[in-house]
Amino acid sequence: METDALRAQLARLLEGVGAHMPFEDAIADFPDDAINRRPPNVDYTPWHLLEHLRLTQADILDYVTNPHYVERDWPTDYWPAGDAEATRADFDATTRAFIADRAALRAMVMDPARDLLAVMPWTPGHTLLREIRIDADHNAYHVGEFAILRQVMGTWPAGHG
Repeated sequence: METDALRAQLARLLEGVGAHMPFEDAIADFPDDAINRRPPNVDYTPWHLLEHLRLTQADILDYVTNPHYVERDWPTDYWPAGDAEATRADFDATTRAFIADRAALRAMVMDPARDLLAVMPWTPGHTLLREIRIDADHNAYHVGEFAILRQVMGTWPAGHG
């Protein structure tokens, strides 16, 4: 039973509920004209930040599922090019891919056949529990950052509390 409670808590952590703003709430009704706008004193756009979230989470998913995982280069492989721009379709594809990869990680957490504390043999002693915590922590940080950027840029819908 303790394992079931841990799995449920990890799933909630991944979903960003509880003490954090869920990803879906942070991106809701994001205006097209702000996708590529740079907030004051920030070297990246809102889409760059979401693409960073997607790329990083995709890397973690690859890390926990691929015995032939190849480490990526930081920061090049974790951020889009500084001059990259996105269309609404690109923005939406980024968010869909992020949500799909998060769902895959969540499914792994909820699978009772997976030992959360088993060391993945292709790693230097890392476990699924460790990687889920890293992913959720990284996501919470940047989703919060995205929400603050929205405040600074004035992109929340009218009446947003």
